[in-house]
Amino acid sequence: MSGRQGAGGRPKATSGATRAGAGAGAGAGPRAGAGAGGGGEPGAWLASPPRPGRIAAYLGLLVLGAVVGTAGALVQAGWFPGGLVLALAGSAGLFYGGRVATGTSFGVGAPAAGWLIAVIVLSLGRPEGDGVFAAGLGPVVYLLGGAVVAVMCATMSRSPQPATESGRLGK
Repeated sequence: MSGRQGAGGRPKATSGATRAGAGAGAGAGPRAGAGAGGGGEPGAWLASPPRPGRIAAYLGLLVLGAVVGTAGALVQAGWFPGGLVLALAGSAGLFYGGRVATGTSFGVGAPAAGWLIAVIVLSLGRPEGDGVFAAGLGPVVYLLGGAVVAVMCATMSRSPQPATESGRLGK
């Protein structure tokens, strides 16, 4: 038996100070020692300064979203209905790829914002009456379908990460 077991062979309860970390001040809870890295705390990324690589990735996804939105707007009308399926598949691939590449829901938001900006600008038309989107079912399905796909990709749960160690006790 080890020295940490109490009467009856049960483990002794540890104090809050040992769980919060040695050196934490009086009244400090488990969250007091969380540093700028986050340590898995929800919302901890707000406390740390953004890294330049992450900012560049989000800006690149924003521009790529605008490009995919523009290409999809042109393709969906050109080769109906195959173009519509191709445009929605391209948008879905970009949104999901942004989520996987960054590991965050904001990885979907950046290309979705670029896609939305491009689609809105193209749908406004010009004073002469010219516009990219014609009247019909195809443009409506593209606009609503792209928005639905972006929301689906942003709200999907994360896939579980493979464990490096066994979760069994005593191994």
